[in-house]
Order: sequence, then structure tokens, then C-alpha cells
Amino acid sequence: MPAGPTTDGPAGAEQESSGTGGFEVHLGNFEGPFDLLLSLIAKHKLDITEVSLATVTDEFIAYVKKGAADSGSWDLEQTSNFLLVASTLLDLKAARLLPQGDVEDEEDLALLEARDLLFARLLQYKAFKQVAAVFGERLAKESKRHPRSVQLEPRYAGLLPEVLIGIGLDQFAQLAAAAMAPKPGPPEIGLAHIHGSKVSVKEQAALVIERLRAGGQVTFRGLCSDSPDTLTTVARFLSLLELFREGAVAFDQVTALGELTVRWTGDEALDVDELIQDEFEGQPPAEGGADDGEKDDD
Repeated sequence: MPAGPTTDGPAGAEQESSGTGGFEVHLGNFEGPFDLLLSLIAKHKLDITEVSLATVTDEFIAYVKKGAADSGSWDLEQTSNFLLVASTLLDLKAARLLPQGDVEDEEDLALLEARDLLFARLLQYKAFKQVAAVFGERLAKESKRHPRSVQLEPRYAGLLPEVLIGIGLDQFAQLAAAAMAPKPGPPEIGLAHIHGSKVSVKEQAALVIERLRAGGQVTFRGLCSDSPDTLTTVARFLSLLELFREGAVAFDQVTALGELTVRWTGDEALDVDELIQDEFEGQPPAEGGADDGEKDDD
């Protein structure tokens, strides 16, 4: 096969730096810079299976030894870059040499996928080198720029406003201390002073009984006409329910949602303490009292 392209061709202008400097490869099917070889492989213009990596490695070792003899030291960065690229090419070539027939084994499929990954890694390496070259160009351009080190011209300096500072160091220190001081949390409001008014159902029942005994029958509106608040009205309504349950009062309502009339039907000598007892004054029943009694009888 005739020799491949060299640096004189147009492809040589598109080559990317691989960090191997001026290292050139001399193969049966290619002669030219190592960077150009990588570029041709990446563009699928040269098959990796047709490249003798052993020959490339031998030539690079000879190239490095010659450079070490001339300069007196090894170029470790250049050698590391070559090892990275050469190992990627070796893995890629090994993957390309696999059979290309129908894939029936999962291991063969994994190897083919690995081949694609290796080629992608080579392209990624090339992209990194391109970005590094762009950064190098920008750094080279920026190194030639220098900031303005002279003062403003008088005609421009006169346009600047005068800086007036009306506080001293002590005030600055106070402002800094106030800015760095921990911020107080949200204010807490105590709820101990908030409580609802206590209204006794027993007391309201006594008042209702007194009015019913005096008048015989009274409308519910009349019973609650002097209620100071809604809570008192509710307590009087609950007392009426308790009295109705004990049979001490009766309700009359001519029309639906009409005026509710309350009539006294209880005994005149009936004691309110026997009828109604506030919840907080009641005694809780003994747990299992009936069962305990039965057990005692047994």
C-alpha cells in the first residue's frame, strides 16, 4: 500500500496535538506525524487494524531516548501522553479484531459495546486536546494585554464626584458590630392571659327554672334576652335540653322555624342540683364497678 498523507497535505493542517511533540511515525501504509495518524483513525480514514502499534511503540521509544540523550532528561509528560493514547489504540484494535458476524453471545455483545466505548474515549481525548489548544491561544493573547497603570487625565478626573464620608472609625465599628450581631428570633406572645369566660350550665338552669316557675311558660327568645354573650345563650339552651330529658319542661312550636315556647311541667319542689350537674363537678364512675360487685357476690 502506498505511503499515507504527510504534513504537507491539507489533512496535516487539521491535525490535533496529542502532546507527543514532533514525533513522526514511519509505517508501511503511513508516514507522518503521530498526531496526523490519530486524526486519520478518528475520522475513519485509516483502519486501526492496519496500523502496527508495536512499530509505533518502538519508534517512540527510540525518539524519547534520543531526546533524553540530547537534553539529559526524560520528558515524562510527553511519555505519559503517548502511553495514554497508545493504550487506547491498543484496546480499540483488540476490539476491532473481534468477529463481525451475528452476535449471539452476551459476552461478544459486551465486547462490541466496549469497542465503541474505546473509540468514544479516543474522540473524547481528541476533544480535550482541542479545548486545551483553545485555552492556550487565549492565554497567549491575554499575556500581551496590560492594565492601565497611569492616572486619569485632568479633564476626566474632574468628572468624578467627591467622596464624602461623614462618620468616623467608632461609628464604622458600631455599624459592623450591628451587622454581624445575631438576629433576634420572632417575638413570642404568651397565651396565659387568654382564657374563655366560665359559664355554668347549672347556674343557667337555676335561672331558667326560676323564670319558668314564675311565668308558667316563656319563649326561648325571652329566656335569652338578657344573655351577655353567645356562650351564656348556649349554656341556657343546654340546660333546657337537660330539663326536657328529665321531663321538667315541654316545648311548643306552632310553625316550623317559628317561635319556641317553653312550658314548666316539673314539680315545684324539684331541686336543680338533682337534675343537672356540670361536667367538671361530676365524679367519674368507678371502672368495672358492676363487674367487681358481681365478683364480690360470687
